[in-house]
Amino acid sequence: MAESKRALITGITGQDGSYLAELLLEKDYEVHGIARRVATRHERDRFRRIAGLLDRVTLHSASLENYASLYRVLASHKFDECYHLAAQSFVADSFSDEFTTMETNVGGTQHLFAAIRDLQSECRVYFAGTSEMFGKVQQVPQSEQTPFYPRSPYGISKVAGFHLSRNFREAYGMYYSTGILFNHESPRRGYEFVTRKITSGVARISLGISSVLTLGNLEARRDWGHAADYVEAMWAMLQQDKPDDYVVATGEHYSVRDFCEIAFSHVGLSYHDYVRSDSRFMRPAEVDILVGDAAKAREVLGWQPKYGFQELVREMVDCDLEILKRSRIPASAMSVID
Repeated sequence: MAESKRALITGITGQDGSYLAELLLEKDYEVHGIARRVATRHERDRFRRIAGLLDRVTLHSASLENYASLYRVLASHKFDECYHLAAQSFVADSFSDEFTTMETNVGGTQHLFAAIRDLQSECRVYFAGTSEMFGKVQQVPQSEQTPFYPRSPYGISKVAGFHLSRNFREAYGMYYSTGILFNHESPRRGYEFVTRKITSGVARISLGISSVLTLGNLEARRDWGHAADYVEAMWAMLQQDKPDDYVVATGEHYSVRDFCEIAFSHVGLSYHDYVRSDSRFMRPAEVDILVGDAAKAREVLGWQPKYGFQELVREMVDCDLEILKRSRIPASAMSVID
């Protein structure tokens, strides 16, 4: 009987990390995750996405900004695969605190990659790229050949990470693959992201808790998929004979307005009656349209999404309705801005 593979996930407590951990456990991996030390002081909140997995995964206290903590984890355990998902990933925060974004997303990535190179050069590494690297798009749809033109500190930090990943592959002959993932959502998405802000807002309005949902640019268009689909592409990338970079996307794009329309109509309401646009929630440098060409992922990885856009939106609304109905915590305490 073949020995189980051992995988390390940075960002295991996040949306993607939790889905990926579940997928790897289903495939009989031994799963390890890195959790920031602050997470251990807020266990109920920070571990909620993996609460049902805590007895099946091994967590290590470390942070990307602290090279010594990463070195200690990698010196203590040998890993077959490493999925680097951890990042400061909220675009708005990257404008308000670009220094932390760069320190975590660029410096932290360098720390992790250097420790792997020095201690476990045979480990296969996945780096989580993003469609935000394309920013002010040079062509529609965007493929692996589309030039990057990031429009936020977050996008810039991820372009740097992409080049770091490619440099470790080319300079040291290591197995580094990058997934350029377009927007992917789920009921596990953080409340600060526009998709979850919409679906939680719809739930609140539907239950009579709120009467208005205030958003930014309603015309911004994105290629939205489901996180559960996208983690399968991550895993497939590290199973190939040679490392490479792949766009992961649905190839369809919808506006924030479209998202609102479907979410509100799911509960029998019209978004026109409740949604307001406010310039305070606009980006300093807007990204108008992101839509991916995932032909390479389909051909090489055999990957394609299972979830449709409307199915995704409705699942998220249903989940937020259920959370509010179950919760005894006042809805005003939720991290949603009306």
